[in-house]
Amino acid sequence: MKNILIPTDFSDNATNAIRYALEFFKHDVTEFYFLHTYEEEVYKNHDLLEEEDFEEVVEIAKNQSQLKLELLLEEVKAIAPHDRFKYHIISAYNSLIDEVDKLVIGKNMDLIVMGTKGESKGKSYVFGSNTLQVLKYVSCPVLVIPEFYGYKQPKHVLFPTNYLIPFRRRELKLLSTILSPFRSVVDMLYISKSKKLSKRQIDNKDFLRSELVNLQVNYETIDSKNVSKAISDYIKTHNVDFLVMANTRHSFLEDMLFRSKVDDICLHTDIPFLALQNVRRTA
Repeated sequence: MKNILIPTDFSDNATNAIRYALEFFKHDVTEFYFLHTYEEEVYKNHDLLEEEDFEEVVEIAKNQSQLKLELLLEEVKAIAPHDRFKYHIISAYNSLIDEVDKLVIGKNMDLIVMGTKGESKGKSYVFGSNTLQVLKYVSCPVLVIPEFYGYKQPKHVLFPTNYLIPFRRRELKLLSTILSPFRSVVDMLYISKSKKLSKRQIDNKDFLRSELVNLQVNYETIDSKNVSKAISDYIKTHNVDFLVMANTRHSFLEDMLFRSKVDDICLHTDIPFLALQNVRRTA
């Protein structure tokens, strides 16, 4: 059984991520947790704060949050009334990051599913601020769904890696179990100016081979210094429809998330993106 957390602000992109997840996991025994946090909404409501006592404003936000979650639950049950699914709704007066982090630990979450915000249909996407913060600071795999992405089975998966990190067995098992029903082909892509691997890299590559034995994996190498461009070009030229990256110390994704300003992050994607989160960080 999988435990999946889906934060929502009831926007179109959040709803699209929910619909994707319901379809993606329709053959699995799954518990879905739909989360809405309203702390930020309370402090943004300046007009109401001036007219009402603070406690009353919080109570109003709480009731609105709970009502919207109950309406969402009705919609979800109509879309996916499977016996394999169990649904929970959580309304929390808390910051999104703190509540997500608490639930990941307390409910032993296997995966977080979130949507992205796109500028307009047909354009590529960068991570929204909430998604970016979860990617940076929550130690749990995150599946990011572009706002305008209609569900289709992942057939060609790209997994760029430098083989420098020891992967977690639990996360590789998650990757294997979610992709194997679709008979996905995975291209493990090493991007480097040097084709020679160190002993450490060889050991990590061998571990990947052993843990992904149920998947068809191709091991590819590209000579490039620009990791982001190499990934983007590979996606376009090889018809990739699902991207996987590890987010840990010394990984490609860490370089993109932590060594760039938010507005300068060059990883754009209009396909589903799974980030394996290997290391807990602090802000």
